[in-house]
Amino acid sequence: MSTPQRLLALALLCLAGCATVPEQSSKSAQNAAPAADATLVAEAFITEEHPADELDSLAAWPKDDGGLWVIATAKSTHHLVVFDGDSGERLREVGGKGPALGEFNRPNGIAVFGDYLFVVERDNHRVQVLSLPDFKPLTAFGADQLRSPYGVWLHEIAPDELDVYITDSFMEGKKFDVVPPLSQLDQRVRRYRVQLGEDEVQAESQGSFGDTTPAAALRIVESIGGDPANDRLLIAEEDTRIGTDLREYDLAGRYVGKSLAPGRFRAQAEGVALWDCSGGQGYWVAVDQADPRTVFLLFDRATLDYRGSFIGTATGHTDGIALHAAATQRFPSGALFAVHGDKAMAAFDLADVVRDLHLDTACLR
Repeated sequence: MSTPQRLLALALLCLAGCATVPEQSSKSAQNAAPAADATLVAEAFITEEHPADELDSLAAWPKDDGGLWVIATAKSTHHLVVFDGDSGERLREVGGKGPALGEFNRPNGIAVFGDYLFVVERDNHRVQVLSLPDFKPLTAFGADQLRSPYGVWLHEIAPDELDVYITDSFMEGKKFDVVPPLSQLDQRVRRYRVQLGEDEVQAESQGSFGDTTPAAALRIVESIGGDPANDRLLIAEEDTRIGTDLREYDLAGRYVGKSLAPGRFRAQAEGVALWDCSGGQGYWVAVDQADPRTVFLLFDRATLDYRGSFIGTATGHTDGIALHAAATQRFPSGALFAVHGDKAMAAFDLADVVRDLHLDTACLR
């Protein structure tokens, strides 16, 4: 092998398994122009800004009185922020920094199942379960396995029984910015079996998974979403050095051998949500975390073909999203909620998205 060939081989080897990577919140497409084919869809509202929060992920919880809460994780202030989903009013804050149940340390991923709230804490290395609407802490799990957990997806496999998928983006190096060797990347997603009882919640580790080949390994992970009807998981790869994208796995944790949209994401692939429409139709919504404006990409639920994209008038640098397809007082066809600039929340009327992008009217409730 010649010297140039040897240098090229060494460079490729490092990129595959030992790359130093940018921070996960990096604004890698700052000031980039919006995608040429993105449609403008105006926000229904953007909430008041609170820059100190560093908002990340969102979850929607329908109230018994017909209202809607949208609950956000605030990483820097270590609490949860509760918004009114119809007005955007900031209703309350929950928690504060600490190791006890009911306290948080760098909360990130969040998900709702019934009246149970699951919160992933990066720096407490655990998943905490609370009841709604009182935010009473019930239990925590994962501390013995999780190292740097971020995202969460819940799958109901039987009444009061869930499979909980958690992305774990642990790093190496003095600054925790070096991707571990490929052989360790089979631990990028951890799965837990959770039993929901009247008096207690129990969780049991079901192991981990992740591809370990240079072409398909998950190097930096956060957002994850699933579609049981199609035996599908979509996991966002955020490493801009190799090209961010969505990787497709089945629910058993097997990589199916393809990425969703190579070359379409300009920044980091972020929030992933399934838009479940009638008759098995629907769309996947994924975030291209660009500044100054986020691009929301839509893919066919069944075929994963690209179906269009949109931008808001101001919403930018989005991390998490929450898609609520059921009717509320303000949004009869549901709404998409998105973090805006780490400091506020934006809301889009799904009826506007269907109309402006000429989507399937089966998605109008």
